[in-house]
Amino acid sequence: MTQRLNPQTVAPKMLEPLLALETYLAASGLEHSLMLLVKTRASQINGCAYCLHMHTSDALAEGETAARLFLLDAWQESKLFTPREQAALAWTEALTHVSQTHAPVADYEALKAHFSDTEIVNLTALIASINSWNRISIGLRSQHPHDRPARKAAA
Repeated sequence: MTQRLNPQTVAPKMLEPLLALETYLAASGLEHSLMLLVKTRASQINGCAYCLHMHTSDALAEGETAARLFLLDAWQESKLFTPREQAALAWTEALTHVSQTHAPVADYEALKAHFSDTEIVNLTALIASINSWNRISIGLRSQHPHDRPARKAAA
């Protein structure tokens, strides 16, 4: 795939509000490890290679285990995720698929057992933010770094 446009060079001011939101969220009190799981899960759902590369690389560099990242797509079947993480991941899926789910009451109620009202608002903003980044990256075909060449197929 070829990159269509680079928003950083074409319209850098458009990115300023999104970057300001990222700065706010980083200082919001939500655990950074949780934020990376949410960003990775939404990026999996949306199929954003650029964001998947970024957030899984960041998570690994910050001590996240490969096993949890490998199982993130099946978090509901794994005991590797805390109840707080599970509630956040369910909310991530509900809001990323909002046109289908309409943010179910059960998912919202599950959040309330693990998150304060302020944390729920911040988590919701985080999910909105990563979905915005995914749509920009996918729509404009942002290219992730190529750390190593693809393996050749077995002969």
